[in-house]
Amino acid sequence: MAQANSGRRTGNLFYAFAPWIIFDVIAAPSTWEFAALAGLVASVVLNLPDVRRGSFKVLEVAGIAFFAVLSLLALFLDRQDLLWLERYAQVLSSSVIAVVALGSLAFVPFTEQYARETTPREVWGSPRFRHANRVLTLLWGGVFVATALLGLLAVHTSSGADWFNWVIPVALLVFAVRFTERYPDRVRERARSASAGP
Repeated sequence: MAQANSGRRTGNLFYAFAPWIIFDVIAAPSTWEFAALAGLVASVVLNLPDVRRGSFKVLEVAGIAFFAVLSLLALFLDRQDLLWLERYAQVLSSSVIAVVALGSLAFVPFTEQYARETTPREVWGSPRFRHANRVLTLLWGGVFVATALLGLLAVHTSSGADWFNWVIPVALLVFAVRFTERYPDRVRERARSASAGP
């Protein structure tokens, strides 16, 4: 049961990150406009079920807004005016996710919105549940801060771009996914051990 819940937990997060991943994979100096449109379409399609239920998650709303703005810029501004965006598209997308993730700590950690879908309602207000989601949100925010900084390094260095753009960021994402799968279960196990006593 714990494995099923952890799979659903990371599955839900994967859908949230999917438009951003699509954008990062497609975005390049000559293709970022298509990447923005693909990200927008993916955001709308993947989040349609939530919107129909009246459930709005901060990362999903931010994705729709971000890709819509990029698509509008591509439509209405000259290419010369957007050279900076061509160069820094991936850095910008990672920075936006980092700001959304870390900013959500001031309100409801963004991972909590997904965790509620696989956790009984009576657990939502517990200190353990809140703490676990603060840790997970901080982790994801940190991963995307690191990814943005690595992207910046890739733009300004002549060698190692693949490492900065792909190898290290993918390793960080895999680590974050694995940690997200296991950490809540470890928190529950510690809580059970503490309640069982010596």
